Amino acid sequence: MADGFSVDLNALRKAAEGILDTLNAMATKQVSDIDADKSAFGHGGLADTVADFCDRWNIGVTHLAKDGQEIIDRLIVCVNAYSHVDRVSAERLDGIVSQATGTDPGAEP
Repeated sequence: MADGFSVDLNALRKAAEGILDTLNAMATKQVSDIDADKSAFGHGGLADTVADFCDRWNIGVTHLAKDGQEIIDRLIVCVNAYSHVDRVSAERLDGIVSQATGTDPGAEP
């Protein structure tokens, strides 16, 4: 026998907001801020390694931001879908319960 389930819509909204806050914080500090002119490192090999690291890290951050936005979008779709079903179900139940005339919809045929 199924016990049913419930969805905490506020928790889903907060999860989306939390991810968005993280993405916004990431946007304020660019990977390129770490990179510097080659002369600042005092060694060409080290400068090349840091530049390569920053390039790769930037690619990773870009992918992470894209994935984070996809998660946000999906969470919002879930919240909207659950809210819609909940609203429509409540309207139908209200219509059945408040029906003043006609046959009892819960009566056996």
